[in-house]
Amino acid sequence: MSSVPHVDSLDEVTRRVIDAADGHDRFLVALAGSPGAGKSHRSEQLFQAIDEALPGQVVVVPMDGYHYDNAVLELQGLVPVKGAPETFDCDGLKHDLERIRRSDRSIAVPVFDRPLDLARAGGRLVSLEHRIVIVEGNYLLLDQGPWRALHDLFDLRVMLDVDDAILEQRLIERWLAMGQDAEGARRKALDKDMPNARLVKTTSIPPDLVWR
Repeated sequence: MSSVPHVDSLDEVTRRVIDAADGHDRFLVALAGSPGAGKSHRSEQLFQAIDEALPGQVVVVPMDGYHYDNAVLELQGLVPVKGAPETFDCDGLKHDLERIRRSDRSIAVPVFDRPLDLARAGGRLVSLEHRIVIVEGNYLLLDQGPWRALHDLFDLRVMLDVDDAILEQRLIERWLAMGQDAEGARRKALDKDMPNARLVKTTSIPPDLVWR
C-alpha cells in the first residue's frame, strides 16, 4: 500500500470524505481494518466530525450487525471461530448496502450488542437525510468471495493501519474486559483474533486511503 495516500489526522480524513462526497445524493465510505484496529472508535470520531460540518447528513453502519447468531453458528460448528469471515452474513450486508445506495427510502440495519453477544435487528435507521454512510468492518475490502461483491458499492475505501504489537495488546485488553483471565485473554487474542488480523492485512484490496 506504499502508493496509496497515507494520512494521520482525523481532520484530514474528514476533509477528504466531505470533499469526495460533494455533489452525491448518497456516498458510501468503507472503513476497514483488522480486529482491534479501532474501527468503532474511529468511525464514531469520523461521524462526529462530519456531523459537525454537515448536521444530520451522516450515519454509521457497522458490519458487526451482520454476525450470524450463535444458534446458527452452533449448527455449523463455527462458534469457536466467531469473528472469522465465514461467520458473517455477507449476502445480507450486500443486499442492505444495495438498498442504501438506491436512496429511495429509509433502511433499517442491524447493530451488534457486544455485551449481549448478539445482533439486534432494525437497531439503526439509514434515512434519506443521511447522504454520507460510513460502513465499518473487518472484511469490507477482503479480496475473496463473497466479499468481492461489496467492493463496487463503496465510493471511498479507507483502511486503518495499526502495528501488530499494538493490535495484540488491544485485543488482550478487550478479552480481559470481557471477563477472561490473563492466559485466556492472551490465547483468544493470539489464536483467534490475530489470524483474522493477518488475513485483513494480506488479503484486502488496496484502499483509496490509509489512515494510520
